[in-house]
Parts: sequence; C-alpha cells; structure tokens
Amino acid sequence: MKNRHLACPLAAATALALAGCGMLPGGGQTKTVNIWLMRDSASEDFLTRFTEAYEEEHEGVELNITIQDWTGIGKKVTEAIEGSGGPDVIEVGNTQVAQYADTDKLYDLTLESVRDLGSEDWLPGLAQPGSIGGSQYGIPWYAANRIVIYNKDLFRDAGIDKPPTTQAEWLEDTEKLNRDGAQGIYLAGQDWYTLSGFIWEEGGELAVDKGGEWTGALGSPAALRGMDFYKKLQSLGTGPKNADEQNPPQAEVFAKGDVAQIIATTSAVAPILKANPDLKDKLGYFAIPGKKAEQPCVVFTGGSDLIIPENAPRRGAALEVVKALAGEKWQTELARAMGYVPNKKGLASVVSGQEATAVMAAAAARGRATPNSPQWANVEGDNPIKPYMTAVLQGEDPKTAAEKASADISDTLAE
Repeated sequence: MKNRHLACPLAAATALALAGCGMLPGGGQTKTVNIWLMRDSASEDFLTRFTEAYEEEHEGVELNITIQDWTGIGKKVTEAIEGSGGPDVIEVGNTQVAQYADTDKLYDLTLESVRDLGSEDWLPGLAQPGSIGGSQYGIPWYAANRIVIYNKDLFRDAGIDKPPTTQAEWLEDTEKLNRDGAQGIYLAGQDWYTLSGFIWEEGGELAVDKGGEWTGALGSPAALRGMDFYKKLQSLGTGPKNADEQNPPQAEVFAKGDVAQIIATTSAVAPILKANPDLKDKLGYFAIPGKKAEQPCVVFTGGSDLIIPENAPRRGAALEVVKALAGEKWQTELARAMGYVPNKKGLASVVSGQEATAVMAAAAARGRATPNSPQWANVEGDNPIKPYMTAVLQGEDPKTAAEKASADISDTLAE
C-alpha cells in the first residue's frame, strides 16, 4: 500500500480502513473513487489486498470503500443514484438491478460488457437480471446457488454408494434414507427459491412478461409439475409445512446428525460444523439433480452485480475499478477467499480444490434469477409464493391455490 495510508488515522470499521488522506507523496491531488459494498460480501483481508494492489497499479487513484448493510439498502441506493455526487460504484443484489434501472439513473455498460469484460461467458443468473431492455446495467460480481449437502454415514447405512443424478433416482434414494429415525431430507415447506428451480426445470415460470405486462404464472402445467415434485420430496422428512428454511435454521437441524440431506448454499457448512464438529469428515455435496442425468437441475442464482450511477463523479475511474473486480485475477481471488462462484463459467476451475464450491460452480451454469421486473422486490416483500406452497403441502387443490397466488403476484407487479 502507498505510504500515505500509513500516515492516516484508521477509518471507522464500516469503511474498512480503506480511505486515504487524499494526497499523494509530493503533494499531488488524488482521484478518489467512492465504492459501496455490502456487508460480508468480501472479507477485510480481500479488500485490503485489492486496494493495495489497485492503487499501486493506478497512480493517482485512491479507493474509498464503504460497507453498507442490506437492511434498508434499497431506499438508500435509490436516493444516491437520483441525487448528485453519490458513490461511483455500488454493489447491488443481482435481482435488484431492475428496480434501480427503472429510475433511468444507471450508466449503460453494454459496450464495456462486450468489449472488455467477456460478457458471452457470464453466468446467466447474474448477467440476465443485469440486462434491462437490451442494455447491460449490472456487471456480474459473484454468485452462490443451492446444492445438496448430505451426511455420508447415513447414505452408507442406507446402502447408497453414490449420489443420485436424476430427480427420479433422488426420490428413490431419499425414500431409502427416510427410515430408522432418520429424515431422508429436511426441506421446509416455504423454501421458495428451491421450488423456483423445480419449476424452471419443468419449463415453467414464476411470472411472465406479455408485452410489458407482468403476470403470475404458477398455475401453468409446468409450474404445477414443479410444485408436485417439491411436495413429494418434502414429504420424505419432517420439515415444517408452514415455515421457511430459516425457521428453524436448517443448518442447525442438519447438525443434529439424523438428517440425511438439506438443500442449501455452501454458507451452511460453517454453522453445521460449528454446531457439530464431528460432522467434518462426514459431509458430502452434489448438484441438485435434474430430470436428465447429463445435466443438473436449474437453480436460483443469488449474488451481486456492480452498477455505476449516471451521476458518478468519477465515472471513468469507476469503470476501471469495475473491470478489475470483475476480471479474472480478482474473481479468482474472491472466489477462493469467500467460497463463491466466479462470474464466468470458464472460471469454474479456479475453485476445483474446494469440494463444496466446485459442486456449486458446476451447477451455476444452469442458474437463473427471479423475474426481471422492477416490482419483483415488492413480491418478495409480502411473498404470496410461501402461503401457496403451504396450502398445497397441507392438501389444498394445487391449481386453485396457484391461481390465487398468481393473481396476487400479477397485482403486485402491476403497481
């Protein structure tokens, strides 16, 4: 890091001590790029290493990274991009890009995406939600998606020597596992992200855009098939029908040792092992099986994109920062440090030495995101998909329940 950092007092923790004093050795003015990143997206060590390296390679540029909390971030980002002199680069959830692009206050990054950033190889679950009306506003940064985490001992005790590769095999194996006091799978009744993947695998949608008008689509035959598979799988354990995977936290349930499988991102591994260190060598991982053995199930891709506001004071410098963060070197560093899937399918091999992350990266090639409507965040806010799932699991007619939920989705998307 440049010597000027050593002379400056440490910043508050929320800035991760990355803001310099504003002067280069010799008295020259610096060009400060203000960056908003989300809490826990990257470690302090990663950000320090990135800042040191970037500033050494870009004389006269200083990075000022501020960490934001997810709670209330939507309003804060909207105010920043609609005001003046806001941050130059902002990390946003991949499914949030549409609502910010709807303000017409984001910088169009289409040219840079094609010319400089290799957009043809981006993960679809990150790239698609960043593309609005044919223009790319969100640059994929990192991804995470669900896989199956399983207990090797319980699989062995049930006579299962390798993970299933199709949904049919998965149901058969889970039935074998669901015995002798063990749950074949712990699947909460309202894990709607997992349901989304099953619906997409069948060719269905959560909502569809018809000439600019979004409507809910849970009642289609394909979407109903996805819900039917979910119901069959969920019945092979004692997960609650009226709660999601956080109530109670499914990692804690799995850690008790009598659950054969859960569907989760790799972030579940740490709390599992914290609760039960004896499971360290007993955890296995496989991609959520699809209908065909040669490809895994479609999965919801979570993660973040990077945006640049139109009002960014240092837009040119901001572009260079985004290129670095989204480029191969720092994608590799971030993926390995944080256990993420890098933003390109061609970079999946960089996490080959991390078993769980490697499985997640292989599955990410078939990732998708939620409907690309600026109002989708409002759907999730009072999510009608959750009570729909509970209704079906408790025996209500799936078609009737789906039509009601779809109508609620349509009303919200029309606001």
